[in-house]
Amino acid sequence: MSEACSKEVCLTDEVQPKKESYFEKYKAYLPSIVSLIILLTGVAFNQFEMIWFNTYFQVFLFGIAYLIIGGPVVWKAITRIPKGDVFNEFFLMSIATIGAFFIGEYAEGVAVMLFYAVGELFQDAAVNNAKRSIESLLKLQIEEVNVVENGTTVIKHPKEVKLGEIIKVKSGEKVALDGELITEKASFNTAALTGESVPDNKKKGDTVLAGMVNLNTVAEIKITALYADTKLSKILKMVQEASGRKAKTQLFISKFAKVYTPIVVFLAVALTFLPYFIVDNYVFNDWLYRALVFLVISCPCALVISIPLGYFGGIGAASRNGILFKGSDYLDKMTEIDTVVMDKTGTLTKGVFEVQKVVSESLSEKELLHIVAAIETYSTHPIAEAIVKYTEVDFKKVEIKNVEEISGHGLKGELNNQTILAGNSRLLEKFNVTYDEKISEITDTIVLIAIAGKFAGYITIADTIKEDAEEAITALHHLNIREVVMLSGDKQSVVDKIAKQLGLDKAFGDLLPEDKVNEVSKLKAADGKIAFVGDGINDAPVIAMSDVGMAMGGLGSDAAIETADVVIQTDHPSKIATAIKIGKATKRIVWQNIILALGVKLIVLALGAGGIATMWEAVFADVGVALLAILNAVRIQRMRF
Repeated sequence: MSEACSKEVCLTDEVQPKKESYFEKYKAYLPSIVSLIILLTGVAFNQFEMIWFNTYFQVFLFGIAYLIIGGPVVWKAITRIPKGDVFNEFFLMSIATIGAFFIGEYAEGVAVMLFYAVGELFQDAAVNNAKRSIESLLKLQIEEVNVVENGTTVIKHPKEVKLGEIIKVKSGEKVALDGELITEKASFNTAALTGESVPDNKKKGDTVLAGMVNLNTVAEIKITALYADTKLSKILKMVQEASGRKAKTQLFISKFAKVYTPIVVFLAVALTFLPYFIVDNYVFNDWLYRALVFLVISCPCALVISIPLGYFGGIGAASRNGILFKGSDYLDKMTEIDTVVMDKTGTLTKGVFEVQKVVSESLSEKELLHIVAAIETYSTHPIAEAIVKYTEVDFKKVEIKNVEEISGHGLKGELNNQTILAGNSRLLEKFNVTYDEKISEITDTIVLIAIAGKFAGYITIADTIKEDAEEAITALHHLNIREVVMLSGDKQSVVDKIAKQLGLDKAFGDLLPEDKVNEVSKLKAADGKIAFVGDGINDAPVIAMSDVGMAMGGLGSDAAIETADVVIQTDHPSKIATAIKIGKATKRIVWQNIILALGVKLIVLALGAGGIATMWEAVFADVGVALLAILNAVRIQRMRF
């Protein structure tokens, strides 16, 4: 790294993933392509009855194609035998295709293995694409911190910072370590840590936690906890512990093969030797041929192609709808969900302040807004910014003089020799301004205004509900979700208000991160299949312990996104129902393919055992079923959700 390169630019370069060359991107497909070309060449030579294309040359040509595509599969089957894992899909594919070579059906041996390999590539591509999309959203931990040493700033890793050292946090930067604010005052966004978007105004001596984001001025913080002891690190530890309780789902094809493969192998062996004791004129080669045909027919080609293709289609359909699944098994899990639990801020609400209501006692609402906006321009507080943004630009004609910010209270200024007050209830009490006590019962954040010593009105400001939040709850109820529950660290009165407005079944407020874990544990104890949706770092432990953890990917915290099984890139809660619909459609198509493949297999297997079905008829039946399964699997790509 060049010293001339600025630290900020260099860090950006390091974070950017290296661009893959075209060859590196598609090199995994090269063996399949080469094998396919050799296979088609050999089939063409056979079709045109080339005299020189004798048995030995066929073995050589098709053998090369087989080794290229089938070698890794055979090797997996061999290496698993010493571990006691004998009867798996690798073993069945190996003995069936080698058997095809033994009886002279070389093209079939290569073709079946090629189908299997291509199916595996499709599944790998689906999962890897989802992972890359997730990873592009993440930058989980803070790697650098500015430490003040002898009047100069030194860049260190948070793990290197000692107790008592002072760090400098610029506006917009995330705090890396817990500490004590030594700057006179600063405002922090705690949404990533607490899940709530209400800004936290700190004064000198107050505690600042890792994960908070500095909103305005440069803040200096004296470190009071080492990196391993920060609140952020403890939450991440909870995530790891919760993740450890979540077992990995074994793919259906592996489970199926453990039963299917030994049955097929033993039946093939029986088909070879048992007729010796039953039929007259027993000819070993004839019955061996039938057994090998039986094995070739029994290859789960349609299954190993259509199952990953079905999940691939489901993951692709989800991606086009702004939903990322981290694995195909989560598509299945989505179909089992009967309880959806959601965080409030950032999930059902936007996570940003907006003016909700303007109430004026004597002036018009427009006049009151202009006065308040004019005085709020002297403040950098997010609430002030929300009011200024909401008000029309002509408020700038109003000139407020002698503006003074009273810490923890609000603003005081003068307009036409009249005192203007805009702030919280403590500000009005300080200047002995009376107002209706019922106003104090309002659940939203409120700015009270007084003019010339008299109460003039108020403005309520709240984190607005997302446009599709109500639609999301309605859609979940239509999908027969048993309960839709909201958990929040916000006041219970605010939570109850939103729950009533959206039609939620249950809502719990005033919750700490560990309280959310306890609530979800109770729901799981009642045999519920839980999907939890959140966006803050505090949501990560609950996301990890739920049956399906979902995170809002646009505005969500890195920890929540990293921990989640499903990420909603668009931040729309209505996508929760979409994810369930896609999961159900995918599962339906996969099971259609399973029933189709097994049904046809059983019929043709019986014909093969009776000597009616020949090798090429078996190939036709096997490939035909595979093609039907593929066509059925890709249907999901055209479905609308």
